[in-house]
Amino acid sequence: MRAIVVGAGIGGLAATLSLRRAGHEVTLVEQTPRLTETGAGIQLAPNATRELRRFGRLDEVAAQSARPADVSFRTWSDGTEICRYALGREAEDAFGAPYLQIHRADLQRALAAAVPPGAVRLDTQVVGIGQDDASAWATTADGERLVADLVVAADGIRSAARQWLFGTDEAIFSRTAAYRALLPAAEVADLDLPDTGVWLGPGRHFVHYRVRRGELLNVVAVFTTEVAAQESWTARAEPGEQLREFEGWAAPVLSVLERAGQVFRYGIHTRAPLARWNVGRVTLLGDSAHAMVPFQAQGAAQAILDAAVLGDSLADVTPDGVPEALERYVRRRLGTATGMQARSARAGEEFHLPDGPEAQARNARMAAYAAEHRFMPVATAWAVDVLDDKEQT
Repeated sequence: MRAIVVGAGIGGLAATLSLRRAGHEVTLVEQTPRLTETGAGIQLAPNATRELRRFGRLDEVAAQSARPADVSFRTWSDGTEICRYALGREAEDAFGAPYLQIHRADLQRALAAAVPPGAVRLDTQVVGIGQDDASAWATTADGERLVADLVVAADGIRSAARQWLFGTDEAIFSRTAAYRALLPAAEVADLDLPDTGVWLGPGRHFVHYRVRRGELLNVVAVFTTEVAAQESWTARAEPGEQLREFEGWAAPVLSVLERAGQVFRYGIHTRAPLARWNVGRVTLLGDSAHAMVPFQAQGAAQAILDAAVLGDSLADVTPDGVPEALERYVRRRLGTATGMQARSARAGEEFHLPDGPEAQARNARMAAYAAEHRFMPVATAWAVDVLDDKEQT
């Protein structure tokens, strides 16, 4: 069977590998002239790395990753530890797959290396998607029609395919923005930072972890704002802007922000949940279907899970069975992905509680949970193998 995948980000590459693993011929269409992933760090929990192993890419991804031992949640003002959860060997033993932290570009390269060059159409903009009873197609800006048995739109948070399928539906500003930076880990070695740190404060939180085999520190400083911020991985912050936004925070946080060098500022957007992702022979996948705030570190993971279930749902399917197979795929994934969207939004609200009784109660809840559990609450999602239940609803 033949498939067209639109978009060569993490979700599109994973979908390509999953469909090829199911025995199908795939054409991956990408509008940029080169496969270059923007952004910085990304966290891959065991539910995602389990699927990367099935795709045959886990070893390559792990070779470029950092393997954190644990994550420490701390208070914003003085760095007092609220609680700590295991991430390293304990998580791998418990969930059967590792917890990895990697640069987005390294993950993209590791996935792209398994896609035959002849299966990729770079510098090709898709301007329309159509279908009839027997086939589906993507029309390019040059007027070419690429025909297949199905089309998978993995074209990101600003998905054009989503609008073609379901009408005008804009990305939603989450009222949060973030500063991000990468700096050599050696430059902050004197700060005695936790392996992975999440610092919680009023209207803000600060995250840091290592990527690229531990050589770089990835920094994300999130803040609440009513001013819609540009959704861009390349928009630069004004010099010192991040220090003013996090004034009064604990000395290690300010030291990292001061040493960060080039700092980027981007607005965090989401998409409203959909009642369905598919129409006939065409379906959405990843951020085009369920873009979420990154506060549970599950955005990329959910796209990888989509890809795994998509390939599994289309295994042993003939062209006539594509619409029904896509229905199965959506039944198995929509509820879980939508639930993670909501869970991530709630986490952001919890992280940003004002000082006082609410924050104290949150800290007490977190400490009590950690006293009873080795892994953070979102780990309940890590334990689920999405291919165990063929007809999850």
